[in-house]
Formats: sequence, C-alpha cells, structure tokens
Amino acid sequence: CEDCGKSLIGECKLHGPLIRAKDRVIPSRARLTLPHYLTLRVLELRAGNQQILGVFAKKVIQKRTQFGPYVGQLSTKLTCYDDSRLVLQVLKDGGKYFLDTPNEDCGNWMMFVRLARNQEEQTLVAYQHCGEVYFTTVKPIEPHTELKVWYAADYAKFMEASAVFIKEESDVCPLPPVAKEPTDPWICSSCGGTFATFALLESHQCIHKDRV
Repeated sequence: CEDCGKSLIGECKLHGPLIRAKDRVIPSRARLTLPHYLTLRVLELRAGNQQILGVFAKKVIQKRTQFGPYVGQLSTKLTCYDDSRLVLQVLKDGGKYFLDTPNEDCGNWMMFVRLARNQEEQTLVAYQHCGEVYFTTVKPIEPHTELKVWYAADYAKFMEASAVFIKEESDVCPLPPVAKEPTDPWICSSCGGTFATFALLESHQCIHKDRV
C-alpha cells in the first residue's frame, strides 16, 4: 500500500482496495475481417448463454460476388462442432483435412455464416478451389437479409452430403422480449455493442470512423 508503506497480502484494511482499470476489449480476428457492408447480429441464445450469431447485409450485394478464402486450421478432426454451421473440408497434398475454427482468433468472418435449411433461404454456395474454400452469392442479397450457405453440387459430393439440405428446427431458446425493442439487436463488429435498430448501429459506426 503506497499510503501506509506496507507490503500486504490482499487488500489494505486501512485504505481499502485498489481502483482497478480494465484493458480495452479488442475485437477478435474473425470480427475484424468482417467487410464494412456486412454486420453481425445476435439471433439465439443456447444453453450456457451461448450466442448464435448471423451475418447480415447492410446494402445490396450483387449476384456472383465471391467471398474468401475461408480461414481455418487444417486438422484431421474437428475440435469444435456447431450444427448451425457448415462442416468444411479441403483436399491438400493428397489428404482430406477439416477447416477447423475452435475460436474466433483462428478464423475469419466466414465462420459466422450459418447453413441454409432449404433452397429458398440459401444466398451463398460453398465450393473448393485450389485447396481453398470460397463462398459466392447465388442471388442478389437485399439489406437486412441474412447470408446463408450450402455446398455446391460437386463440393457436396466431396463432402458426402446432399445437394440440397432441409434442416428441422433445433431446440433453441429465443432472446427474451424487450419492451418496444426488437428481440434481434444489431451488433457492432468493432466493439461488440448492441443496438435496437440498424440506423442506431450506422450512427454508432460513424463515431468509430471519426475517431480513426
């Protein structure tokens, strides 16, 4: 304690605890790679308060727009499995490897894209090219539309999956309703803050740009 000049184990009983200053929260690698015309949105809460995120368009995205490559660790087995995301594999040096993303610092924003449950909601197609996986839009994507992906026909064969996937609704716990606010807040990819409307998020992101 600098006030009484004593070396103590724990807090000083006379002068009390120190005022703790926290470091600024740094966005993960995956969040930092998110293109400026896309945003992350909290969609669901699962057991243990696990957040399920979705990637949404902030402006019109043209058909045949390519994203990628998908960033992940080459692994012979998955260390982290999420049934709302696509399982991805690549062929390299004669071997078949998973693109594993155990945490947000091991991948890019494409790890947040959820799988399409049917053809109607599919906006992206996943395919392998030169040992990398890319996503390409199969239709124009309107603002506020979620990007959802499924395998291209040839890649589906490689992954031993069907060309079209229909998934039953999983048992999830939706976000609790908030009075006069939507249950799906918009989330800032820079600082993680949530906003009730897209307009508020846009205004907030202008502050980030001004500071830069």
